[in-house]
Amino acid sequence: MVFSSLIFLFGFLTVTMGLYFAVPRRFKNLVLFVMSLLFYGWAEPFFIIIMMVSVATAFFLGFLIDKYRDVYKKRARRYLVLSLSLNLVWLLFFKYLNFFIDNLSAIPFLSGLSTISEYRLPFVSEFPFKFMLPLGISFYTFQIMSYSIDLYRGQTRVQEKFISFGAYVTLFPQLVAGPIVRYRDVDDMLMERHETVEDFAAGARRFCAGMCKKVLLADVADGLVNYFDTSLATEQTAVAGWMVVLCYTFRIYFDFSAYSDMAIGLGRMFGFTFLENFDYPYISGSITEFWRRWHISLSSWFREYVYIPLGGNRNGRLKQYRNIAIVWLLTGFWHGASWNFILWGAYFMVILMVEKAFLLKALDKAPKAVSHIYALFLIVIGWLIFYYTDTSAGLRCLGAMVGAGSFSSPVVSFAAVRALPTLAVFAIGCTPYPKQLWHSLTSRNELGRCVNAVMPALGLVLCLGYMVASSYSPFLYWNF
Repeated sequence: MVFSSLIFLFGFLTVTMGLYFAVPRRFKNLVLFVMSLLFYGWAEPFFIIIMMVSVATAFFLGFLIDKYRDVYKKRARRYLVLSLSLNLVWLLFFKYLNFFIDNLSAIPFLSGLSTISEYRLPFVSEFPFKFMLPLGISFYTFQIMSYSIDLYRGQTRVQEKFISFGAYVTLFPQLVAGPIVRYRDVDDMLMERHETVEDFAAGARRFCAGMCKKVLLADVADGLVNYFDTSLATEQTAVAGWMVVLCYTFRIYFDFSAYSDMAIGLGRMFGFTFLENFDYPYISGSITEFWRRWHISLSSWFREYVYIPLGGNRNGRLKQYRNIAIVWLLTGFWHGASWNFILWGAYFMVILMVEKAFLLKALDKAPKAVSHIYALFLIVIGWLIFYYTDTSAGLRCLGAMVGAGSFSSPVVSFAAVRALPTLAVFAIGCTPYPKQLWHSLTSRNELGRCVNAVMPALGLVLCLGYMVASSYSPFLYWNF
């Protein structure tokens, strides 16, 4: 079930809101917990069991971590390691076991391992299971880990109510694709929150804006990616290659930021305030700045729970480079069990090291246009690596971009020219100017405030028209 679907809007969300606002306050977390499990288990109920095992182990081990944290630190550390291990084991098993088996089976005397990955689990779909990836496991595993680590550090209090802790982990607005919410950021809201008409209206507007971004921008960009990628497979042309990576650059931003907008909006409608996950990353003047603006919750998670504990930048330049290398190889691997994601992480690792060494100072002195073009070019190449899980296909696209094939073909060139106005809209939509213009026009007088209230609803109606006529379109980060 995706946010941009009729069954979600007119079925699940309607029922959930009706129940949530009808029950007494002490039952609101229970409603969110039960309905979030229903949301998660809509496609594959079996994976609810995996999630609930993770929730239960972290919840009950949390009491032991809290009990011994101040009196017997070593024992508390053992319970922390146990909690982290019992949660990570599911992520490693479902997300990465196939990857290790497939790569090890390439070794001649280990070739028999390949048969293991065809195992069928009971009570799951009929097709060969091949350790199918549970939705959102990368996100909710990191959320659970943040609770255990913060509890061990004494940065949050132990949660004594299983329903409240379960609601935190499974909260459907951000369950499947983030933003990654640390427990200490919502602890007080889980225990006591007050929903207001103003917050509900602001959340609804944010949700509608995210819906428009997904349906009217991301899905259109996806259609362009598919068209030019198909053209590239038929005839290797520079125009098709550049159009694939440019359209994918827009597609992944609009798709993922749309999900974050909708998650933040839904959370606010239920009384939660989630931190922002994007801050116009394509206006960056360096890759360092880009990663401060893109997927902020993931970058913050790795910085706080991996980079800083390793020493950060406190112990000399060589150790700082080591820490950057560890973080970015883990970041790449977190995104997927495929060599292209590891290469993608290594790609940004090298760039960030170079910027730390000397390039940031040069970029600060350079004209903004130069630093901006530099950052955009490297970002686009990064998305090329990210998009092609088949590295040979990625190399073919890169070759086409630099002129290894024919420069163009009449059909592809005509399609690219027709797409230019759409790309211009995409480019403007990646900047803060549309939002600034909207606020300046709708905050001047009463008419502007009325427009601010009505236009999101009209945008939602327009999206509904597209959704009725379109096919299933999941969010990209559901795969991670």
